[in-house]
This record gives sequence, structure tokens and C-alpha cells, in this order.
Amino acid sequence: MNLPNGALRRKRSALKMLPATLAHLCIRTASNKDCQRVVALVSTVLAEYGLVFDPKTTDSDLQDLEANYLRRGGAFEVIEDRELNLIGSVGVYPIDQKTCELRKMYFVPQVRGLGLGQHILQRTLDRARELGFSRMVLETSSRLEAANRLYAKFGFKPETSGHLAARADQAYSLEL
Repeated sequence: MNLPNGALRRKRSALKMLPATLAHLCIRTASNKDCQRVVALVSTVLAEYGLVFDPKTTDSDLQDLEANYLRRGGAFEVIEDRELNLIGSVGVYPIDQKTCELRKMYFVPQVRGLGLGQHILQRTLDRARELGFSRMVLETSSRLEAANRLYAKFGFKPETSGHLAARADQAYSLEL
């Protein structure tokens, strides 16, 4: 592997933190080649919970992951299994220089409850800090009960938001 020493340490560190039951998964930076698969994942999970996928507003960021996340100073990662099936996604969307938004953290049903969400959220918080953010916000639905428990476990606090996405009825924030 020809990676700079720091990158190699980060890669090894991330691999060590992955729960043993999920060690076969690959977590990588998304590209625009992943857009259609991410749209399919997000829309399927939302439908499972009776929530509406909205490609014109709330979910329009998925049409160009590189422009909406990576080139703006954020991050977007996909999680794949050995067969390269997309099993999860997560994004760090820059709001301003200090604040980012956790977006599009969704997983297929087969990997829920195995510790992947906890691992991905910790990894994403660490990445947000590395990118220079000191605060993370998120919007969610009360229907996503496991996700809301996870946010509370990590110290996210309820927040009043001036504007919530149509499918969201809760907002949280965390000082990084």
C-alpha cells in the first residue's frame, strides 16, 4: 500500500475501530458515480418508514455529491459489502465555517443493530473535526427511533430550528 504515513495510520485506525462482525465492509469517499445508488438507498429507507424522498428540494444534494459535499469542504462516504453492494451512506454538509450538518446517514435493514451506525457516527464526528468544524447539526424524524437514540447517546441536544425539512420534526446539535 503506497499511502503517506498519516493516511496509512488513519486507515489502520479506522479498520481497528470497525466491529469484528462488520470487518468485511468497505467505507470510502463517494464520487458522482455513486449518486444513483445513494438515491436508491435513501429513497428505499425513507419509504420503509413512511417518509417521502424529495429529489427537488431536501434530497437534491444527492444529484451531485462531489459539488454539494466534497468541493464545499465537507465529506460523503458510502459503505459497501464484499460484493460492493451499497449498505449505507453518510454526509457532512458544510453550513458555514464552523457548522456542518450530518446528512443522509442511512443503512439497509440487514446491518442495523450491529453497531455500524455507532461506528459510522463516531467516524463522521471525527472527520468533521478534522475538516475544522466545531459544531454539527442534524434534522430527523421521530419515526427513526433507533437513530434518535443514537444521537442522544452521542450527546446531541434537541434544538429549535427555524426551518425543518418537510419530513423532519426534530433537530439536534452537538458541539464538537
